[in-house]
Amino acid sequence: MKPFKNITRFFSHVAPELGGNGLFASLEELIEQRQYVAYLRQLSQVKTCSMMAGDVKSAFKGRGMELEEIRSYAYGDDVRDIDWRVTARKEQPFTKLYAEERDREIYVLLDLSPQMVFGTRHELKSVAAAKIAALLGWMSLENKDRFGCVVYDGQENLFFKPQNNRANMMIMLKKISEATKRILREKQEVSPDLQKSVQLLQQSIKSQAAVFIVSDFTDFSDDMQKSLAALAKKARVYALNVFDVLEEFPPKAGEYMAENKGERLIFESKSKHFQKEYKNYFKSKRLKIKEFCRRFGVRYVEVRTDIPLHRQLKIS
Repeated sequence: MKPFKNITRFFSHVAPELGGNGLFASLEELIEQRQYVAYLRQLSQVKTCSMMAGDVKSAFKGRGMELEEIRSYAYGDDVRDIDWRVTARKEQPFTKLYAEERDREIYVLLDLSPQMVFGTRHELKSVAAAKIAALLGWMSLENKDRFGCVVYDGQENLFFKPQNNRANMMIMLKKISEATKRILREKQEVSPDLQKSVQLLQQSIKSQAAVFIVSDFTDFSDDMQKSLAALAKKARVYALNVFDVLEEFPPKAGEYMAENKGERLIFESKSKHFQKEYKNYFKSKRLKIKEFCRRFGVRYVEVRTDIPLHRQLKIS
């Protein structure tokens, strides 16, 4: 057995120190995310606006028609937006930012597959992901954008066409809440297959839409990467990598028993070799995702479950 494969499932026996409920996302919690929209907009230092929407500012900068500003290139910026004349003159990379198109389609691909039902601090990854989807949904509505969602529960996709009305938003939030409860009860021994969800979006979205993929990216196979690369050619893609602190740092020194697909393993986490290999596994995983995002112009954001979500989402 590879000692660190599917490591998040290995620690399902660890009693989670969850604040509040943390096991599923209630409808009330998803509705409450609306209060953080103003904070998120301020955090993102959003400046775009348009005549069609009055003085409502857009949270999603993109490749609109009107050039808004030229600034120094930052990690994660789309290489297609580099201003080569300014770059040559200043001898360092600069990128263009455009005023965003209005009535834009904003999508969230919400991963609620089995490996997301894991957490040791504050809340499960599935709960954090659901709250992120709700927050982005409320932000889209306030920006006069149309919001759509694909919810993947490990078996099938639930697709919501983009609309800009509160009634549709409430239906989506209710379904998301129900899904976070349902996946707690259902024991699934299936490999995550988020690729089909990505393909569904690629076939459904219009050009220049914005797509937020909220997942822990356990499924990051070659096929998944090909589908993501194809999606990034058609839309502005954001990869929101949700993870638990136990995935980044090894457990305290001690003896642990883990189980995966009926196979049990007892191990000691005290050794320096274990500590090093544990950290390197997740570090290499994240570096692989980051490198892919850099190559294909995908925005990459890391979200830890034990830190308030609205303080981590810098969407620009």
